[in-house]
Amino acid sequence: MEPIILIKTTQGNIKIKLYNETPLHRDNFLKNIESGDIQETLFHRVISGFMIQGGDPESKKPDAGARLGMGTLTDDQGKDYRIPAEFHSHLYHKRGALAAARDGNSQKASSNCQFYIVDGQIESEALLQNKGYTEEQIKTYTEVGGTSFLDQDYTVFGEVLEGLDVVSTIANMPKDRSDRPREDVRMTFEILEA
Repeated sequence: MEPIILIKTTQGNIKIKLYNETPLHRDNFLKNIESGDIQETLFHRVISGFMIQGGDPESKKPDAGARLGMGTLTDDQGKDYRIPAEFHSHLYHKRGALAAARDGNSQKASSNCQFYIVDGQIESEALLQNKGYTEEQIKTYTEVGGTSFLDQDYTVFGEVLEGLDVVSTIANMPKDRSDRPREDVRMTFEILEA
């Protein structure tokens, strides 16, 4: 059974499921919820037709207009850590995909707390040809949308079950030059099924 999470935001609720095929990311996300480390964080970076990003612990009580997105968590020894990449060709960046943010490390290992949800846009079939996509994936990208250029670079570890309209609402909010919404979009997490 795949874990089901409810993300309650100031713009509405988003229900997601976490994939069992990405156990390191799944378990880390659940741990961050249960520990409270990502509770009350913001969606601090939003780009219409692309994604909404959150989970930065520095966004819990930020100054107005502060640039966010560099925060991380530490392990029991006080050391920063990353989550090893868990790429699967059948887990891709369709609209509503939940994926882990990351820095530019060569292993493509993920942030231990920051994540994004794909808003995405409709893609051209011609751009998807000869890239190893299945017919179903091409149909999804050309009819539903996504961000295929991120595939196999960032780990997809879940997807939206309900609330894609909320994702789009957040993605389209007025924002500053750092893509931070001018009105804070705070979130809390509830594990519905584990």
